[in-house]
Amino acid sequence: MLSSRIPDLSALEMLAAVDELGSLSAAGKRLGLSQQAVSSRMRSLESRIGAALLTRTPRGSSLTEAGELVAGWAADVLAAAERLDAGIASLRSDAVRQLHVAASQTIAEHLLPHWLVALRRQQESLGLIPTVVELAVSNSETAAVRVRSGDADIAFIESPQLPAGLSTAVVQEDDLVLVVSPGHPWARRKAPVTAAELAGVGLVTREHGSGTRDALEHLLAAAGIGEQAAPLVELPTTAAVRSAVAAGTAPAVLSALAVRDDVTLRRLVAVPVRGLDMRRSLSAAWLSGNTPPAGAARDLAAIAARPMPQVPLG
Repeated sequence: MLSSRIPDLSALEMLAAVDELGSLSAAGKRLGLSQQAVSSRMRSLESRIGAALLTRTPRGSSLTEAGELVAGWAADVLAAAERLDAGIASLRSDAVRQLHVAASQTIAEHLLPHWLVALRRQQESLGLIPTVVELAVSNSETAAVRVRSGDADIAFIESPQLPAGLSTAVVQEDDLVLVVSPGHPWARRKAPVTAAELAGVGLVTREHGSGTRDALEHLLAAAGIGEQAAPLVELPTTAAVRSAVAAGTAPAVLSALAVRDDVTLRRLVAVPVRGLDMRRSLSAAWLSGNTPPAGAARDLAAIAARPMPQVPLG
């Protein structure tokens, strides 16, 4: 019989996340918890085990010697739990092995294919029948609505606005990039464009509900810029926005993932922006709860959160 010293799996997942990411706040983002919640749960874990597991500093958190021992043992337990979770999922009906995913355009085009391949390989390595994935691609707002309505098990979104009724966890970070056509005056400009200049020009944008558009508006507001010029053109797809910019219509702000090839081939020119943090988070979203749904949805969210190589722009 196990003693009362044994922590639950969610506590072990939290410890593993702190060990990997080096801070309570980063672990909280991954797990969809506030830093205060992670800190409180970590203190409870230390009390339960009877040893200090973390050394906390203003620069982050690192494991103590006892913490490293517990994290090492926990890794084996978590791996066994993942195998158990996958095995239980394999005993369910075929309908349960269908996964309905909703995703924003940028994520669906540039990240999700890699995640789905990794999910299939993981399941095959465990001797499981691969999950049949049905993907719905839209803007971030519509993707969130699909989860709330039950049409999707999990969504991957770009919007900084957390959807009501859903739990979220950050899975990746992404850079927004100001791009212009090679013939645009900003393409030859030596000084960065200021945040105020960017806010004052009409851009080519996606429609309302787009995560990229929402993220830019949020970043400008965070920089103290309350008003932004109305879009010159609104288009329904990222590909259409890129084509319009390349044709010289107006600048646009898009994901670095979406414009990397265009910038490399000089179809578009990336222009630096001063006074604006162009970093944004990409998140998984599911119906409110502490963790994503068991089975393939949780596995896919975990795969999405794995570190990815950073490829420089241009």
